[in-house]
Amino acid sequence: MAAERRARITEFVVQQGSVRVSELSALFQVSEVTIRNDLDLLHKQGSLIRDHGGAIAEIHATAFIDFARRTRENLAEKQRIGRAAALLVQPDETIIMDAGTTVMEMARSLSSDLSLTVVTNGLNVASRMGMSSNAHVILLGGCFNRETISTLGTETERELDNVRVQRVFLGTHAMDIASGLTDTAIEVAHVKRRMVEAAREVILLADSSKWGRIAFAKTIPFSEVDIMITDAGLPDQAQKTLRSLGVELILV
Repeated sequence: MAAERRARITEFVVQQGSVRVSELSALFQVSEVTIRNDLDLLHKQGSLIRDHGGAIAEIHATAFIDFARRTRENLAEKQRIGRAAALLVQPDETIIMDAGTTVMEMARSLSSDLSLTVVTNGLNVASRMGMSSNAHVILLGGCFNRETISTLGTETERELDNVRVQRVFLGTHAMDIASGLTDTAIEVAHVKRRMVEAAREVILLADSSKWGRIAFAKTIPFSEVDIMITDAGLPDQAQKTLRSLGVELILV
């Protein structure tokens, strides 16, 4: 039974890219101590890479190390935001899910019985939705970006030009009133803009630690955001200003 469990753990980690001990413990109905021992053994065998709090798939190790680190930052807030975003999704909707750690938490929270169409450039999001739900998943083509675990570039943008969806669930690297949403690279910002243009409603998923920061590339101003799901750490003045711009705030 232990050997079978370890084989299934390896398969699951490869599918997800990175997983946490607590997630595996709940999935396989064994203690976290048992899971840690399994991961340590699988690491020694070269089946995966042991990471603080979980594991990273060997074949995805280089790409996923930074993503796994970012996943752990403000994790509790991201999980609450992800759950709140999942509650907004209605049966048979067509949505775009951005790449990113907070959107990934939304993917983890979506009901496996929900029938919907998901368009995404996030490889993790596509894998999660495709393996654990009834969703019809459309993975956008393009050039693979190791930092975001996503596809980017002109091909990605071209495919987004040809779709129209009800909602986009968008992440961001940084945000403030003057600059709006900003990200680390022009290619990332371009794809996010195309996502916004393809959707009737824009829902921003961002924890409060990103407030007051400015990154290199402008994505969109707050005037284009319909709903923002964030945590209660967002400053009161920021909340007031955003509401005055017509942004509906959901604080979790």
